[in-house]
Amino acid sequence: MRGFFSIFSLTILSIILTYLLGCVYAYFYPMKYVDQIKLYSEKYQIEAALIASVANTESNFNEKAVSSKGAIGIMQLMPQTAKWLSNKISEEYSDDKLYDAEFNINLGSYYLAYLIGYFNDEKVALCAYNAGQGNVREWLKNSEYSSDGKTLKIIPFEETKNYVNKVYKNYDYYKKRYK
Repeated sequence: MRGFFSIFSLTILSIILTYLLGCVYAYFYPMKYVDQIKLYSEKYQIEAALIASVANTESNFNEKAVSSKGAIGIMQLMPQTAKWLSNKISEEYSDDKLYDAEFNINLGSYYLAYLIGYFNDEKVALCAYNAGQGNVREWLKNSEYSSDGKTLKIIPFEETKNYVNKVYKNYDYYKKRYK
């Protein structure tokens, strides 16, 4: 009888721990805007898991997020960049539309695809998404940071280095969810 209660207690404890682990994952890795992410993933030929990873890293999927530097929405786009992106994909632009999840994910997804195509390297593209294309072009010219002018061996901004690491940590989770 005592063995039964030990097995029963361990089973209940295992169920509770599994539930709590699920809650932790749901908090740190929310699955929001899945349909929009899949739509723009297909449209711009970029992995949905990467879009979700950037959205989670940038704003934790908060469409009302505004950074201290003025970046807005889920994908944390600067208004000037968003205006440029809107023009490139023939979308009508207004600052208010940056708070619209679908519009923001559309622009952010296009921007990621654009940067990956421009730099021909995902990690370098993520650096540019965070630190700006101009900074990254300068880094690529500097032999201290890049040995080939195409990839980065050192990311000189600590914030950008941490950003890229966090995106890839999120990516490890989301690539299992977006198949």
